[in-house]
Amino acid sequence: MDLVLFGRQGSGKGTQGKFFTERYGLTPFVTGDELRKLAALDSELGRKIKSIIEAGHLVPNEVVMEIIENFMNNLEEGKSVLFDGIPRKMEQAESFNALMKKLNREFSGVLIEIGEKTAIFRLTSRRMCAKCKAIYPAKYDKESCEECGGELETRQDDANMDAIRTRLDAYENETVPAINMYREMDKIIEINGEQDIEVVNQDAFAVLDPLFGVSN
Repeated sequence: MDLVLFGRQGSGKGTQGKFFTERYGLTPFVTGDELRKLAALDSELGRKIKSIIEAGHLVPNEVVMEIIENFMNNLEEGKSVLFDGIPRKMEQAESFNALMKKLNREFSGVLIEIGEKTAIFRLTSRRMCAKCKAIYPAKYDKESCEECGGELETRQDDANMDAIRTRLDAYENETVPAINMYREMDKIIEINGEQDIEVVNQDAFAVLDPLFGVSN
């Protein structure tokens, strides 16, 4: 069973994704990381991606699907995948569905749901480690990262309300329709993300543990 993470910006998807990866032995698929990795390879797909990036273009949907298929084909047998940040819109979701059917992969979406007001508060008050890019919420009162000791700073796009509004609008207009499609397909597990991280974590485990055959 593969998982697809959904949630507004600031919902804590990245944090929960790390918990899920550790607990269920998932292999994370991060689009940007895969792009950079493949672009460095002297392969047909790698050269295609490199030429697109060097030309300054966005990677088209069909190439993103090629990247996912390449990733899945090179996956260790028996491993499940955690997708975060994809699919982002309806067209991509439909292509993703077709690919997963082709590869005979079962997946479920996990929606960490928060309201827009909560999203804005968290985005404008959170800080990021300048070194390892770990994200810390407003209640974290130290000035350095507990992972690597790096200095904490406000992300540039979190300090700009226009940028925040653009990101939230894109989620509402592009990603929510895809989520609704998965909801109609009975492929969405909804978790209340308004709670403390630990509570969200435990609520998610309570639902996901049976799917992965994990006992408390």
